[in-house]
Amino acid sequence: MHDSSGTPSGPARHEADSDLPAPHRLALAYAPAAARPAWTALLALDLRLAALLREAREPLLAQIRLAWWRDRLNEESASWPIGEPVLAALASWRGRHRLLVDLVNGWEQLLGDAPLPAERLAAMAHGRATAIAALAEVLGEGDQVRERAMHAGRLWALSDLAAHLNHPAEIADVQALLAGEPSSMPLLPRSLRPLPVMHALVTRHGGRAILVAMRLGLFGR
Repeated sequence: MHDSSGTPSGPARHEADSDLPAPHRLALAYAPAAARPAWTALLALDLRLAALLREAREPLLAQIRLAWWRDRLNEESASWPIGEPVLAALASWRGRHRLLVDLVNGWEQLLGDAPLPAERLAAMAHGRATAIAALAEVLGEGDQVRERAMHAGRLWALSDLAAHLNHPAEIADVQALLAGEPSSMPLLPRSLRPLPVMHALVTRHGGRAILVAMRLGLFGR
């Protein structure tokens, strides 16, 4: 359940308190140890926002809770409530957690009745891609890598969105957006290697998905 401020409490905190899902853990295994805390924080926040939309009984409640997260990300970490595990994990972003506000804004684009306009779906993917580019910055990567991370993040976000949508019109719109993207992941440094692994796991199925993900994790392509 959640309290009136939108702060997750009680049983609803299980996603942040428990381990990440198996595909995320597999992807993180290919990141350098120094990069894993920032990656874990980003993925935990992304999962929390997804669950928030999934569990909200009506859009207004979801907007209130998204606003709570947006406010926290716009604050100094010293102002954060103690005991919120996702916020605690975001300490690994070393004060640059404001870069994740676009992730909240992206998830907010999914509020509303299906079919959502293609522009909203594209904006959602953009929010997640911006978060990946922000992660590259936090991990000390340069401008060129951050640009590649943005492109790779958009490709992953659209593919993940396509895999989870149900409305035919929305699926068609996302497929059209994907058609305008590069067909393969750009080469990324080891610090960002979890991204192509996650992309492989969402776009392929069965044993081949694991084999491709392992190859990408080890070699980057």
